[in-house]
Amino acid sequence: MGVSAPQEPRQQPLQQPPRQAPQQPWDTVVVGAGQAGLSAAHHLLKRGVTTLVLDANDAPGGAWQHRWDSLRMDGVHGVADLPGASAPPRGPRRANEVLPAWFAAYEVEQGIEVVRPARVDRVVSEGDLLRVHAQERSWLARTLVNATGTWDRPFVPGYPGRETFRGEQLHTSGYRGAEGFRGRRVVVVGAGASAVQLLGEIAPVTDTFWVTRREPVWAKESEEFDGLAVVRLVEERVLAGLPPASVVSVTGLRLRPQEQAAAALGAYTRHPMFTRIEPEGVRMPDGSLERADVILWATGFRPDVGHLAPLGLRSPRGGITLLPGPNGPQSATTAAADPRVQLVGYGPSASTIGGNRGGLAAAIAVVKHLREREIPTGAA
Repeated sequence: MGVSAPQEPRQQPLQQPPRQAPQQPWDTVVVGAGQAGLSAAHHLLKRGVTTLVLDANDAPGGAWQHRWDSLRMDGVHGVADLPGASAPPRGPRRANEVLPAWFAAYEVEQGIEVVRPARVDRVVSEGDLLRVHAQERSWLARTLVNATGTWDRPFVPGYPGRETFRGEQLHTSGYRGAEGFRGRRVVVVGAGASAVQLLGEIAPVTDTFWVTRREPVWAKESEEFDGLAVVRLVEERVLAGLPPASVVSVTGLRLRPQEQAAAALGAYTRHPMFTRIEPEGVRMPDGSLERADVILWATGFRPDVGHLAPLGLRSPRGGITLLPGPNGPQSATTAAADPRVQLVGYGPSASTIGGNRGGLAAAIAVVKHLREREIPTGAA
């Protein structure tokens, strides 16, 4: 039975850690209760795996609860169904209200027990087990499903003079809507989908200036892309131990209907990256100064996997190598360096539909790992 979106947003009270014997290991601990984490928890519980979910947020909703108020359900790039629960419909309501309410209802209906807030700061190996630390608390587990996404690791590149700028600087993660920029000149930095989306909101309100390090790659209007082929290209990087790349880096950028007004204003005229930041603006390669009141860094995010560092999963090439999955690219979730660890929402499964498929693949891999060690699921 599916879960429909509630008419009014509601949040679950903070949940207390479930009862357990002090030395009893969980079959698995899921870190993160966004789309990927909830999907994985659903499939694990369905298979009788004793599962504990830890979430760094105070309330359900994953990264959606932190999105800007002007992002409406009509404006999100797409939200996949959760297993057994249809996604809320598109419409004018705020995404940061609708989707957290949907996640909260899903946790209740599916019986997914979440400990929050519990920000995992390190995972260490203790013999055959893993110890998951969240400040002063810790839990033992036979396996771990990491579903922490990227929201908590915004990336802002270093540029000379950044500390001298007298205006406002913020990253996409701190954006709260275009109205706050009215009457202020905004330099938008970045060549990805978030830069295009934010320019679409800001340019009709105030003066914008778009800069990117590389020429943006635009998809041809008539060009259809093969979704599976795209995901395979993204997968190739993580199978080789390279840091994951975004899907947009493969497909190219597209303008949606809601961005046409900004296009008509010339907002998508791209300029080369500035050479330095000065108190009143940015210095361009030709020596000219572009005045700025705001610099908006739409420069993306990095995978939030620092807590896994003690396990030594990172390859010499800078990424966490994953083993090929048995059911296509989005089933590649197992860490090559430690098969006790599954990564969902990383690389080829870093999308809402990819998170769902990765959650299923991770659950299957966890059960396989336990069976190979002759540990029945649900064992104390």
